[in-house]
Amino acid sequence: MAPFNEVPTKEMRERVEALRREIREHQYRYYVLDGPTISDREYDRLYRELEELERKHPELVVPDSPTQRVGGEASLVFRSAPHMRPVLSLSNSFTEDEVRAFDRRIRDFAGTSAPPTYVVEPKIDGLSVILRYEEGKLALGLTRGDGSTGEDVTRNVRTVKPIPLALRADGQGEAGLPAFLEVRGEIYLPKEDFGRLNEDRETEGLPAFANPRNAAAGSLRQLDPSVTASRPLRALFYEIREMRTRDAPVPLSCEQDVLRTLRSLGFPVPIHDVCGSVEGLIKRIPEWEARRHDLPYDTDGVVIKLDDRILGESMGATGHSPRAQLAFKFPAEQVETKVLDIEITVGRTGVLTPTAILEPVRVSGSTVARAVLHNEDIIKEKDVRIGDTVILQKAGEVIPEIVAVLKEKRTGGEREFTWPDKCPACRADVVRLPGESAYKCTGMACPAQLREYLIHFASRDAMDIRGLGPAMVDALLAAALIRDAGDLYFLAQEDVMKLPRTKEKSAENLLSSIRASKDRPLARLLYALGIKHVGLRASYTLAEQFGSLDAFLSVSLEQLAQVADVGPETVRSIETSRNQESMRELMAKLKRAGVRAAQEQEREATKAPLGGPFAGKTLVVTGAIPGMTRSEVEERIRELGGSVASSVSGNTFAVVVGESAGSKLERARELGIRIIEAQEFLGIEQGRGTPQDGD
Repeated sequence: MAPFNEVPTKEMRERVEALRREIREHQYRYYVLDGPTISDREYDRLYRELEELERKHPELVVPDSPTQRVGGEASLVFRSAPHMRPVLSLSNSFTEDEVRAFDRRIRDFAGTSAPPTYVVEPKIDGLSVILRYEEGKLALGLTRGDGSTGEDVTRNVRTVKPIPLALRADGQGEAGLPAFLEVRGEIYLPKEDFGRLNEDRETEGLPAFANPRNAAAGSLRQLDPSVTASRPLRALFYEIREMRTRDAPVPLSCEQDVLRTLRSLGFPVPIHDVCGSVEGLIKRIPEWEARRHDLPYDTDGVVIKLDDRILGESMGATGHSPRAQLAFKFPAEQVETKVLDIEITVGRTGVLTPTAILEPVRVSGSTVARAVLHNEDIIKEKDVRIGDTVILQKAGEVIPEIVAVLKEKRTGGEREFTWPDKCPACRADVVRLPGESAYKCTGMACPAQLREYLIHFASRDAMDIRGLGPAMVDALLAAALIRDAGDLYFLAQEDVMKLPRTKEKSAENLLSSIRASKDRPLARLLYALGIKHVGLRASYTLAEQFGSLDAFLSVSLEQLAQVADVGPETVRSIETSRNQESMRELMAKLKRAGVRAAQEQEREATKAPLGGPFAGKTLVVTGAIPGMTRSEVEERIRELGGSVASSVSGNTFAVVVGESAGSKLERARELGIRIIEAQEFLGIEQGRGTPQDGD
């Protein structure tokens, strides 16, 4: 190989270009055609050769080289950018008659009785993205956002391997590559990889993603592109929003042409059917429903598109959806299975939760063997007995639930469930709480409660101790290395390394994360203590009111009762916890370990100005803000100087409104309170705007 700093020869330049062409072609065959022609080992050899040449001759590196998918510094924020035209959603249908009505409207508009042709493809449950290409090169990647404005995620999109950094010229004929192209597709995490990702997160002590879509969205919205690159994201594209040469738009007469063109340009496209009539389409829907679980991604229906694009565009759109397209949603899949047993688990507060142990059955793409029954009232209401045959479905396609008992299939051998009078973990008495449907363990040293408590203490919204997941907690308890959360701060590396499957590096990482947690804000520590009724919102309120852990522990009941959003039940719960000997021991250990917990530390940690755009103002949040959890939204409001309330009143400055907003939005309108839409909030949150006192 050439020495460093040597001017690359013509042969080197030609070899680099040849390698890039060959690697792009193999990526196209792998991700688009699903037909690789070389082994992984041979592909890696070509890739390493290109990497080495570019490393020795940086002047040969170009932005669309296959080696440039990973890299760049982490960003502090995502900037917003407007879409060229609205990114619409689809109207939903649930019955065959609704599909026929859709077909009838199209024929009425066209003024013909001839059956239209439709393209049918799976409704991919991923994260919608819009990509722009200029002169054949990827120039911009946006999320859908609110349909008019999206987040610029270009650097992260570049790391998603199936997405072409440069369009393929092959098969474009005399016209060549478009000078401008904008396409729409879905980025998703394959179901198989989703399971592995959650297993890894649990090992690292991180919260699991609820479903593959959330995992894909969270992966694409990472501020550090290298994190996105580490996730096995995939993509499928189904819409050309605009394509033009330097002189004029390139017409595409039908949806089949769109998919063919996308594929020839290097984009992976979804599997699809072409149906010559609505009745033929309806007959195919059950086939799509049956094959949904064989697909590598989640889908809850199919998308029906009028093939004739010219007619479809002339039909226009409603306020949010094109009239020539329709989503047909599959009904929630229900299956039969048997209740083999009902087991009790004990939570961190001592509440006993019943779980049905099921004969394993496949439903909505995964095998289910357990379903939470929640409490005694639900068991009685549904009359669930051990040995029953039941109907099972996944609520929201995610959480297994027993819908009904098939009582006609009872044989007489079924057994009613009897609540234990002793805790299954520590044998302490179990009591039903007055006025509630929950049973609770009365034991003060229940190992099951301790386990759940430690997992909560280390969780992201609490002390955020990475590496302290359920498996590590179990190992520490089994080895008798800890008796409460305070003992975490006195662990020795040599003791941790003796635990099963724990190596030096993982032990170092765990202890480093524990040390870092000493500087968490006071609100995080108050939440981590797990006091009943003291959730995240109350923790922040109490931290702002009292300023330090010592003040919180010594404040009088009268002073607690005067704190906004802290009711009598919360006051009693705080007082009970403060008087427990176990809490006093924990506080002493935390102080001895040097855990810094003061409100000033929170200001320091967040780098938030003491003023901030929401200084002195109370806000309420309703609906889902894209890319943020509810706790993240509320925490950001506090960092910007505001406080968060749970209900709208005359004292509310503004209501932050996301997707699927509830009654709080209507209440805000009634009172004339300012509405901050999701995109406006994200602009303020990222430092691009300031809320005003009026609309």
